Amino acid sequence: MFAIVRTGGKQYRVAAGDKIAVEKIDGEAGDTVSLGDILLAGDGGEVKSADGLVVSAEIIAQTRGEKVIVFKKRRRHNYRRRNGHRQSLTLLRILAVGDAKKAAPKKEAAPKKEEAAPAAETKAAPAKEAPKKEAAPKKAAAPKTEAAAEAPAKKPAAKKAAPKKEA
Repeated sequence: MFAIVRTGGKQYRVAAGDKIAVEKIDGEAGDTVSLGDILLAGDGGEVKSADGLVVSAEIIAQTRGEKVIVFKKRRRHNYRRRNGHRQSLTLLRILAVGDAKKAAPKKEAAPKKEEAAPAAETKAAPAKEAPKKEAAPKKAAAPKTEAAAEAPAKKPAAKKAAPKKEA
């Protein structure tokens, strides 16, 4: 049985046992993912209904594609720009094409030890907050001299009139 699957904006024809490289999908090597956007399904030469079908796949690796060089140039303007780009890809091995019931369940990570540590920190946090030191009040800035405080603002300079030439 085969299926046409859409993922990452592209379409792929897949069957059980195929290996494909698709746009990056979250997960680590060994995780199982299900691709639910199936456009068409078939068996041999017959086309079957794609309703309720799911394609299950295993992530082989997270990798990057070949480097693509982007070169921009404008003639006679000494303008040249060279950039490179490598697309992030996920390598998938198709496990099964079939009903949603038959699809392999997605692996879930076991709870980490780090999750237990934050609970212990919340109990210890109130004890740390109790001995806070109070900051000393800051002194207000006073003018250095009385003359500086009472100095009048300067007036803008008068514009000089240009002499008029009579013809």
